[in-house]
Amino acid sequence: MPYGGSRFAIYFAPDPASALWRFGSSILSYDASLALGCEPLVPAFWSESEWWDRTEEPRRYGFHATLKAPFHLSDDVHEEDLFDTFDAFATQQKSLVIEGLRVSCLGHFVALVPIGDIIKLNRLAAESVRAFDKLRAPLSDADIARRLESNLTDRQKDHLQTWGYPYVFEDFRFHMTLTGSLPPDECLKAERELKGLFMASVGPGPVAVDSIALLRQDRRDGRFRIVRRAPLLAPRNAPAR
Repeated sequence: MPYGGSRFAIYFAPDPASALWRFGSSILSYDASLALGCEPLVPAFWSESEWWDRTEEPRRYGFHATLKAPFHLSDDVHEEDLFDTFDAFATQQKSLVIEGLRVSCLGHFVALVPIGDIIKLNRLAAESVRAFDKLRAPLSDADIARRLESNLTDRQKDHLQTWGYPYVFEDFRFHMTLTGSLPPDECLKAERELKGLFMASVGPGPVAVDSIALLRQDRRDGRFRIVRRAPLLAPRNAPAR
């Protein structure tokens, strides 16, 4: 039977045993691999309750980088079809290595962004968009209207209509969100504090994008959780973070 109310997403989510996963999940106070809360890592200058409020939005999605944005399955698509497509897609994609990650303000929120060459990373995201779009139900009028409230370019509006998400292909930017929207006076302070926590918890160095994750959200106000993970074609001696 199709999942009528569920949404699915294809993400890069680091190995749950890695320092990177523990860092991101602790910042958000949620481990999407377990679908459970976890011990929070709270930057200085914020109380635990204040930081909880500032990470409410990304907590719903779990620590990740989007490859294929959340979507409902088309009426004629079953969960097994999605799993089969997911597994087959992973076998066709080569893993890659990011030179590193750095903490950065992106507008009014803070995220980890890649250092170095991102051509292969962008290619993986583009292939993910194309491969899974055939399974996607059309956006509802409400979803389209909500997206159009943002200041989208004409190209992003075309992407929204064609692919169900405005930030794909030329408009894609790999990032791993660490906060929700922050007041202007807090964003730079959060960036500085999160840089320190990142270096202490994870440190510099390469990051292997060697697997993809399939996540499901059962209710629109619920949290995504990892329901399947698949390795990519990884080169020998790929680093694990």
